[in-house]
Amino acid sequence: MVIDLKLADYLEMVRHARATAPIEDCGLLGGRIEDGVKKVEKVFYLTNTDQSEEHFSLDPKEQFAAVKELRAQGLVLLGNWHSHPASPSRPSEEDKRLAFDTQASYFILSLNGGEPVLNSFQVSRDKVVTKEDLRIR
Repeated sequence: MVIDLKLADYLEMVRHARATAPIEDCGLLGGRIEDGVKKVEKVFYLTNTDQSEEHFSLDPKEQFAAVKELRAQGLVLLGNWHSHPASPSRPSEEDKRLAFDTQASYFILSLNGGEPVLNSFQVSRDKVVTKEDLRIR
């Protein structure tokens, strides 16, 4: 699956995640699916209720409000995103275990090291991870 993300949204995700670090930042991604391409139109920044450096839980009230806003705008939920302040941009064992939606895109933004790295993944029912073709424009 190809995913388009606007450069401005990517840069804001990096800024927000750096401001939240060392706590994992998290949120939802909404947009449209057109001709087999997921187009991210809206990035939501939600509270990590765990306040953890190694895992996250989305605030349920904020999550509900975000989905409601997406529907009102005629957009669909494409997936979620979270940061890895001190580890690579790949799903951890916990990330895989908690990935229940096989159609969702799971964005992971690594702040580990020099330049930030953002990747997107899909996780199958049997927890096989497939890297998606993320294009930042």
